Amino acid sequence: MENKTPSFTKEQPHIINFDKKDCILSTKDLSVFYGGTTQKLFDASLQFKKKTITALIGGSGSGKSTFLRCLNRMNDKVARVDGEINYHGLDINKSNINVYELRKNIGMVFQRPNPFPKSIRDNITYALIADGERNKKKLDQIVEESLRAAALWDEVKDNLNKSALALSGGQQQRLCIARALALKPEVLLLDEPASALDPVSTSKLEDTLKQLRSDYSMIMVTHNMQQASRISDYTAFFHLGHVIEYDTTANIFTNPQGKLTEDYIRGSFG
Repeated sequence: MENKTPSFTKEQPHIINFDKKDCILSTKDLSVFYGGTTQKLFDASLQFKKKTITALIGGSGSGKSTFLRCLNRMNDKVARVDGEINYHGLDINKSNINVYELRKNIGMVFQRPNPFPKSIRDNITYALIADGERNKKKLDQIVEESLRAAALWDEVKDNLNKSALALSGGQQQRLCIARALALKPEVLLLDEPASALDPVSTSKLEDTLKQLRSDYSMIMVTHNMQQASRISDYTAFFHLGHVIEYDTTANIFTNPQGKLTEDYIRGSFG
């Protein structure tokens, strides 16, 4: 089996750690193989602090999205994932984990907005109803709470029966966040959530994420380093499937410990 370390000058990783009580999620020696032999992620061991925003940065193919998708088992059908993913002391990478229940606790928002072709209201209530919730008053309450949390309520409250597909791209992305929040997750994973948005919509989305930080733990992949520096508390830099550096965002952007990180931040990569 191919398990070859990529050919670059290997630096000793600089990885920040937290007290166990402060962690919401952690990985240990997480590795990902596609096609059984091609390794795309190498022994990633990271801890994520509660109620913070962590940015995952790095070039295309660096492994950051592969890593993110492991955290709520989105790679199950496409790759082999070795190592541990610990959530509340439970290794959720085990085969006996109920993935559907897991994703209620660790939600995900994708790169491009993907609202259901249903009304705004139905986008929020669909999974709840499928899960057995029938109380209309409670459903209405969750719809309002979720849309408010995603900073969308004031824009759509008079048009909840309108098709979600009629919303702007930025509104659709915030609706997808509201849809995830309706299930009351503790962790929200975001895979380049602003990459398809214009600058105004991106700004609104970033404001929304900063407001959510007081109640949720968020891990976000982004190619936009300015975005990472604006809204994240911690940043992990990935390169060729390896975690090279993980520290406070301030340290990563102003005092990186490794040359690879420094070159990437300065835009002089390669």
